Amino acid sequence: MTEKLHWLLIFIMISAAPISIADDDADRDALRHELEHLADTGMISTGEVGIAGKNLLVEIYGRRDYLPIWNDQRQIHELIAVIRATEDDGLDPSDYHLEQIEYAYNELLAGRLTGATEWATQDLILTDSLIRLGYHQLFGKVNPYTLDPNWNFRREMNDVDPATAIQDAIDSPSLAEHLKTLFPRGWVYEEFKTGLARYREISASGGWPIIPDGPTLRPGATDDRLPILARRLAITGDLENRDSFDDLTVYDEFLLEGVKSFQARHGIDVDGIIGPASLRMLNVPAEMRVKTLEINLERARWVLDDIEDDFILVNIAGFEAYIVQDKEVVWQTKVQVGSQFHQSPVFRDEMKYLVLNPTWTVPYSIATKEMLPQIKSDPDYFAKRDFDLKDRNGKFIDPNSVDWSQVSARNFGYWLVQRPGPGNALGRVKFMFPNDHAVYLHDTPSKYLFSRAERAFSHGCIRVENPFDFAEQLLGKDGWTQEKFQEILDGGKTQTVMLSRPLPVLLLYWTAVARRDGTVVFYNDVYERDNAISDALDEPFMLDIPGR
Repeated sequence: MTEKLHWLLIFIMISAAPISIADDDADRDALRHELEHLADTGMISTGEVGIAGKNLLVEIYGRRDYLPIWNDQRQIHELIAVIRATEDDGLDPSDYHLEQIEYAYNELLAGRLTGATEWATQDLILTDSLIRLGYHQLFGKVNPYTLDPNWNFRREMNDVDPATAIQDAIDSPSLAEHLKTLFPRGWVYEEFKTGLARYREISASGGWPIIPDGPTLRPGATDDRLPILARRLAITGDLENRDSFDDLTVYDEFLLEGVKSFQARHGIDVDGIIGPASLRMLNVPAEMRVKTLEINLERARWVLDDIEDDFILVNIAGFEAYIVQDKEVVWQTKVQVGSQFHQSPVFRDEMKYLVLNPTWTVPYSIATKEMLPQIKSDPDYFAKRDFDLKDRNGKFIDPNSVDWSQVSARNFGYWLVQRPGPGNALGRVKFMFPNDHAVYLHDTPSKYLFSRAERAFSHGCIRVENPFDFAEQLLGKDGWTQEKFQEILDGGKTQTVMLSRPLPVLLLYWTAVARRDGTVVFYNDVYERDNAISDALDEPFMLDIPGR
């Protein structure tokens, strides 16, 4: 037997051994004393470790008649492994007392941790670690309500008693496997983790070279920056790697395919032209991409435990909408979202019906701030744009009977209603999920804007590029076809069509997306929301269990 194997067997025997510190009465007295001290001061007696789950710890140990929980060294060994693995989730292992637990574990193995009082503090630290870890996995580290008052995704225990859940996790044959069953987030989350590991490896290896400023690079151009560009693209897998790119002197087809791959993964116009936008994206440091993936893993923890198998998803930052069935994307389309000034909100609701040939009742803010000045300067405004004017009681008014020079935002007592038709601001169909934000998905006459890479143009609603393909996806099982839609459109009458089953709609804001094939897509942070999450992830741990 080799010396290495000999010590490995000894380690296994020690790890498998139950912990024996003192008798039950001494353990109870020590734990009760520590918990009383914790309840009075918010700290354990050593004062070296911050305890987050004070009230929950009192409840857990009270149910156990104050007996220690961590009675098997294998439990502690596995907890340490689980804590270390949180780094793969973009979390910080130090949030879970890793250093303190590793020190105590080594002291235990060496036979230097023998007193009941000493062990009582360590038992509490171990349990607090698991509370913290479970909390982050269930809710995320950052409370999204503190960042966005519109947030309405689930943030509750769903009738699960946290004290029981913690005890069940500790008592399970495998803590790691038990946690996987509690948080089955599926392939999206796993691909995010794979992407994070890959970009961390790239960052640790030095990242990628910075491409100097210079003239716009177009296919066929010659430029001494081309070898640098090729190396940059090869590092992220957009270009097939070579031993050397030094002989690359012309922007050829080989390089063009790599550039287009990169542009497609970064929400840039896929034209093969390296202008300012593409150059900025190429020169974002690898460590920033790591941070972006950590941020979006946190966003994933907020929502992936609160989704059904079938739903509609809009990624505001990616300007895309998806139909998901059995948690797989079956259809997608480009969308236009709210501008920086009129940001589309993040929330969830249920789509219930469609409206064909919709009218558009202009919101007060748009009517007074944007349209009123135009009405005053153009006597034919209403006729040119197919608008009707109504008073607050819904009665039609002749626009020519109004002295518009005397009308202001303060005394504006009218509704502007645009009649159905191709020029209607909502297009020919709108998809309704009634909500407090008055936000919905709809068609648009501004089709040309879908050719833009960044599509933040609306007042907050979501404009859909292929609305009737979208409608057929939703209603096809009920016998609706393109021909049937067209028949109603040609008739010109407004018609409401109910969905046979309401479908959840998730409006999200993700600046990175991990795809099934392992590709990671990055989007510009158009609303500048990433920094707030990044800062919050760096804050000290806080426990905020709903209802506790």
